[in-house]
Amino acid sequence: MAVPKKRTSFSKKRIRKNIWKKKAYGAALKAFALAKSLSTGHSNSFFAKTIKYEIFTQKTIL
Repeated sequence: MAVPKKRTSFSKKRIRKNIWKKKAYGAALKAFALAKSLSTGHSNSFFAKTIKYEIFTQKTIL
């Protein structure tokens, strides 16, 4: 016969939730650091295709 499990305590629930939040926070910090290094151009571990924009000036002929 199936017996219902005991209820998880609030402290265990809070501990598990905090572990999950800590992992997400660490991943967000890593992603932000990578984005920051890519935007400044100082990335050593990540290769991204860079697009160079050239400014064209038009000369008017009179």
